[in-house]
Amino acid sequence: MQDNDHDAGVCQLDGFSERERPNVRQALVASYNNVLAPKVKMACMEAPIPVMTQRNRSPSTKQYSCTSHLATWVNQFSILLQRNLKERRHETFNSLRVFQVIAASLLGGFMWWHSDYRDVQDRLGLLFFICIFWGVFPSFNAVFAFPQERAIFVKEKASGMYTLSSYFMARITGDLPMELILPTLFLSITYWMTGLKPDLSAFMLTLMVLLGYVLVSIGLGLALGAFIMDAKQASTVVTVTMLAFVLTGGYYVHKVPPFVSWIKYVSTTFYSYRLLVYVQYGDGESVSSLLGCSTGGQGRDRATCRFVDEDICGQIHPALSVGILLIMFVGYRLLAYFALSRIRA
Repeated sequence: MQDNDHDAGVCQLDGFSERERPNVRQALVASYNNVLAPKVKMACMEAPIPVMTQRNRSPSTKQYSCTSHLATWVNQFSILLQRNLKERRHETFNSLRVFQVIAASLLGGFMWWHSDYRDVQDRLGLLFFICIFWGVFPSFNAVFAFPQERAIFVKEKASGMYTLSSYFMARITGDLPMELILPTLFLSITYWMTGLKPDLSAFMLTLMVLLGYVLVSIGLGLALGAFIMDAKQASTVVTVTMLAFVLTGGYYVHKVPPFVSWIKYVSTTFYSYRLLVYVQYGDGESVSSLLGCSTGGQGRDRATCRFVDEDICGQIHPALSVGILLIMFVGYRLLAYFALSRIRA
């Protein structure tokens, strides 16, 4: 029987044929999973992870790592920017907001229709009206940005979909083209209707000051919204803050009590108003001589000359105003980034 089995191709060991022997491989795998696998896994978890030090890290490895991280960051940034532009496009250019801006520009244009260069008080009121509208309007809208996106932001960040820096940069970069179109439209209507300085260079300088002021106001709203993270509370705080900035902006009150006079030095309205006045009247010498304020003639208007002396002549240097606004532009956004970094799920 053994010879016949051998001739038939069946091997017999220890009294068992190969057909009758159980699957050895499956038995070994089951034994490994039950006995050895837990021990190996525990040993791997307890073993220290080798760290590539600066000595054994080759330049090609460092370059590849930096390039890989940069490519990942750029990819995250581009995707988030596209998503933000699609979402913000409908929010920024909704019919109600466009109507609000156009209505305000037309109202201001009709109220100061072809104002006279010598009507200093009226012109200063127009410039301050522009500061009020474009200080409150963008900051109040920006304060809702992060509180409304908090739930989505926390969930996506916790899942590792993107880094905080890519999300933040996409958010503030996407705001730039969206938030600058409406102020440009507003000024294009109001500037020529009110008869401000009929010079293209003066118009462009006024537009640059206004757009910079809008960006700083947006940064203020983003910072307050990121720190408070509650839409109702943040809107209340930004309203009170802008009210303080407007009151100390330099138009309503000149003799501010000393214990609150420091507010104007942190006021975005104060520096923007000073720049708008400088674009229209310079250092004030031309309008002062035109009205006879510098000579003390009989035809001088004391009230108008007082506005010239207090609001135009001897004010803060425009370069200093620009520098402070640039610091505010960067500083408010850094504060917003710091506030977002403290948010936990």
